[in-house]
Formats: sequence, C-alpha cells, structure tokens
Amino acid sequence: MPHKVRRFSHKRRISCFITIFMLCFAVLIGNLFRWQIIEAEELQRKALGQWTSTTVVSASRGSIYDKNGEILAVSGLSKSLVVKPSVIKKEGNANQVADSLSSVLGLDRESVYAKVCKTEYAEVTIKRHLSDAEIKAVEAIGSKGVVLVDDKKRYYPKGATLAQVLGSTAVDGTGKEGLELKYDKYLRGLTGKIYSSADVWGSQIPGGEERYVDPTNGLNLRLTIDYNIQKFAESAMRKCMTEQKAKKVTCIVMEPNTGEVLAMVNLPDYDLNDPPKSDWEAWSAISRNGAILDAYEPGSTFKVLTLAAALQEGKVTKTSTFYDPGYHMVDGEKIKCWRTVPHGSQTLAQAVQNSCNTAFMQMGLMLGTEKMYEYLRAFGIGSQTGVDFSADQSGIMLAQKYVRNVDLARISFGQAIAVTPLQLITAFSAAINGGELMQPHLVGALVDDDGKVVTENKPVVVRRVISEQTSATVRELLESVVSQGSGKNAYIPGYKVGGKTGTAQKYKDGKIVRDTHIASFIGFAPADDPRIAVLVVVDEPDVAIDYGSVVAAPYVKIIMEQSLKYMKVPADNADKDEHELIENIEVPNLRGLDCVEAEKKLKELGLYMLVQGKGKVIAQVPAAGTMVYKGASVLVTGGTAVDSYTDVME
Repeated sequence: MPHKVRRFSHKRRISCFITIFMLCFAVLIGNLFRWQIIEAEELQRKALGQWTSTTVVSASRGSIYDKNGEILAVSGLSKSLVVKPSVIKKEGNANQVADSLSSVLGLDRESVYAKVCKTEYAEVTIKRHLSDAEIKAVEAIGSKGVVLVDDKKRYYPKGATLAQVLGSTAVDGTGKEGLELKYDKYLRGLTGKIYSSADVWGSQIPGGEERYVDPTNGLNLRLTIDYNIQKFAESAMRKCMTEQKAKKVTCIVMEPNTGEVLAMVNLPDYDLNDPPKSDWEAWSAISRNGAILDAYEPGSTFKVLTLAAALQEGKVTKTSTFYDPGYHMVDGEKIKCWRTVPHGSQTLAQAVQNSCNTAFMQMGLMLGTEKMYEYLRAFGIGSQTGVDFSADQSGIMLAQKYVRNVDLARISFGQAIAVTPLQLITAFSAAINGGELMQPHLVGALVDDDGKVVTENKPVVVRRVISEQTSATVRELLESVVSQGSGKNAYIPGYKVGGKTGTAQKYKDGKIVRDTHIASFIGFAPADDPRIAVLVVVDEPDVAIDYGSVVAAPYVKIIMEQSLKYMKVPADNADKDEHELIENIEVPNLRGLDCVEAEKKLKELGLYMLVQGKGKVIAQVPAAGTMVYKGASVLVTGGTAVDSYTDVME
C-alpha cells in the first residue's frame, strides 16, 4: 500500500511538471506571436528610435506670384531651436539649460524645463524662427542637447500689399487665413527626414549609417491679381482714405468677362511681415477681407440690377418716360427721392443719369416681387459668390414671402438689402459683359517649381442672366451717366466710360445714423467693350459733401485711367473735340449765390452741379479757381439742410 502511494505521488509530480511546462510554453508562444506579429511594427519603431536619431527636414512652402510672376509670398531659411532630452539627461544639466533658454528666449522657465525633461521623445521643439541675437545667445550655451536646425519662414516682399487677401501662416508654416489657408494643402508640400545612427542617449554616432528622405516642395500659386493694377488701386485708395477722412475704404478691380480679380484693396491694412500681434482685437479687424466678407447697403449702385431686369422683361425700353414729383407713394407711405428738387419728367436715360429713386421704384414695382427676386438670385444676390478664398458671404436679403410693396420699392434702389463688394461687382459685370454671371476667382493656376501648370482655374460661367442686347442697352445707359449725368467725375479723356454712383445710409442698433454714409462708385471701360470694372466703397467719409460722385468716382477714374494705359487699351474717342479733352475750364466762386443761380452759372460754362441742401451756397468742391474738364461735376452745399436722410441718395 505505501508503495502504491509513492508511485501515485511520483506520477502526479510528473503530470504537474508537464502541465506547468505546457502553460509556460503556451505563454511563450503567445508572447512571441504578440511581439512578432501584433506589436511588431510598434516594437520596431521603438527599437529604431533607440538606434537612430531622426531630424525633420522642412519642405519649402510654395510661393505666391501675381499673374506676371511678381513674388508676393515666399519661404526663406530660418533657424529653429530643438532640444534632445536624453542627451541633456546624460550631461546632467537640465536645470541649467532650462534657466539659460528661458532667459535668452523670454520663455516661461517651467514650460522649458518640462520640455527639456521629456526623455520619451528624441527631440522637442522649443522655439521656431529665432532672431540673429537669439541664435548667438543659444550657441553660447554649449550643450550638445541644444540644437539649432534649419527651418523655413514665410516672407512677404511687398509688405502690406494684399494683406487680407494673401492671409497668413501659423508658426509651424501651415495656412491660417486667406489664400494661405484656402490653398494650404497644395502650398505646404511634404516634409523630409534624416535618419542617423545614434547611441543609447540619442547622440549621433560619428561615421554611422545615415538615410535621407527628400522633402517635396509645395506647389506655387499664380494669382489673377496684376501687381501693377494692384499698386494703382492701393495708391488711389490711400489718397482717398486721407482726402475723404474715411473710416475705411475698399476697392475691387475685375476683368468683367472672366471674373478674374485684378486687384483687391482693404484699408486700413498692415505689414504681413510685422502684424500688430500686441493688439489682437485691432489685428482681427484689419486682417478681415471686407471686400469679400462685409455686407453693406449698396444704395444706388444696386439700381443697375433693377434696370437690367426691367429691360430684359420688357417693362421699360429706351423710349420709356417717368415723372418724379420728388417722392413715390407706396402702400400709403411716402418714399422720397434723394434730391430735394423734383426731377420732373424724364426719359429712361435721364432717370438713370439722375439716379432717380422714383423711377427705379416704379421699375421694381412693375417687375413685382417674384420676378424681381428671380433676377436678383440669377445675379447671385443672396448666395455666396463661390470665390476661391478661405471664406465667403451671401449678403442679406429679405425672405421673399415677407416682402411687401414698400420693401420691394426700397430694394429697387438699393435699400433694405445688403451685399458684399465682391457680390456687387460680380453681378454688375454680368449686367455689362453680355449678360453672363461669371464665378469670381483669385488664383489662375497651381504651378510646380519647373513652371509647369499642374491645375488651371479657367473662367466659369455660372449662368446667363440677361441677353446680349439687354446688356448692350445697359452699357449705353451707364455710359450716359458718366458723359451727361452724376458720374462725370469718372470721365477719362479719350475713353468712353460707364458707371453708377451710390450713397447709402448706415445703421446703428437698427436705426439710421444721420450724416453718416457709405459712398461708392462702380465703373467700367471701354463702355462698348468692357475690359475692366472698378468698384470703390468709402465707409463714413468725414467731409462736407459725401456723395459717391465726389468721394468715390474720382478715384475710380484714377485707377481705370492708369490701368487702361498700362493694359494698352486704345482710346476709343480720340476724334472728340480737343477742347473737351483738356482741363481748360476754371471753376467759378459760387459762395453766396442761390443754388438755382449757381446751377445756371455752371451750365453756362459746360459744368454740371450736384447739390446738398438748398438756399445760399456755403461750400463747394472743387474750390473756386480749380481747372477741370468740360462736363465735370461741381458739388455745392446749401445753407439750408435737407429735412432728413431717410432714403438712399444718388
């Protein structure tokens, strides 16, 4: 019996041993499977991290050029600072390094120390794009764990030019605003890397193996912007800002047949190389691209769309006539015309030249809400433009079901509706280019470093809005505004110019702000074959006479005249009488005269008068003695103010 017990115990021990052995073997097999199959990639990565030192090689961000190759944004070399925590740990000087770096770079000491001690990482970035003084100070620290590496920094050779259009990049080189953001995935390229043999502390082994992965540079942007026309526009807008004491000014120059934006200006602006980072609120305000994003009540420049719709629908023709008693009654409400003296009987051409609110209210009401809204939507009003920018806006338009006749009447002359400058000039271009709404765009092509076009942004026709015949009539009528009407200050000797004035009211807390306006002018040339359209919007000009014909039209003239000559567009009325093409008329002194007498005196000289107020003249622009062209406008202020500015003027 004892012998059997001993035999059983012996067998039991062997069985237990085998079981334990099998379990251990199973665990080993399981771990081998996990290490070699499941976690193989991660373990290889960790091993590689211990055997190698990895250095990131930044790709060169694509440059931005104007349409002729003028450089607007480019990436240049800079130095950035990284630390190697394992090396610093080996040196045993983490505290000293943190003290030195925080002092030299003006950084928080605890934050620097935390980065210096992150030994789980081979490298940690401390600061990018160091100044020359910072580079010298860092080099003096003398630690092998403190390393300066090559980096790329964005530079803008033209300073403030196109500041709100180009946008900006973050410190890591990625697009943050504007075109830099919109086209970031094309501009940024792909980073490269250098893999070097390293010891356990992460230090490179002299003569060790090294592998280099080339970075792929980003694509370049070739804009539709023409730098020369951009400079013409900027110069004119800075002049306007100063002379008209404006809160801000906006300008867009467009090729009306293609939708290409040739220039875009927003003032005030700032140097892209030195943004006002100390005042975030101020920087946020001036970095906003108001030409694309800011909706405003356009006033009389909007009348062009009402005119085009009414002509297309046959509600009016060139032989139509209107009568203006100084107001129009709509649903029992009296809506005044902009001028205190009624325009009386007018042809369609005269109504457009006079920018008569009454006539345009009648056109809008003849169209009706449904048809009017059909055309506004066709012109792109109430929807985004589709421009290739980091943001877009649709403006503000009353829902059609809530529009009453009184609302429709106001919309017809540019009130009770808000548009962005880009929306307006895009719609305006459709009215004068033959009737097609073009999609506006800022980038013409994506180009590689060899100059090969990778992607081209060709003109896109969104839809046909009006017929070519209707568009030709619109051009003819708008040309008469400059040659005979309120837009004479945009007249360019040697060219037929078309255009429309606008002076709109502003609101604060839902109420009209008295004596505060947005003045604008939109023009195009040559009138019979448009090559260029220009919109200038002047926000809150602080001058005695703030009509768009005075504070905006002259600057549109400057931009168009310089641009047409630069574009080598031949003059189309060179056979006009020589005396009409030179400044040979001296503006008389009108102070003290009654406004009616002043107008008579100006007419005798071949000049045109616009008036603010009534009674005796107390101010005039241009001043007495100024030499002007025949047909130029003289703005006078009467001593008796008008009753109110409850309606859009001009």
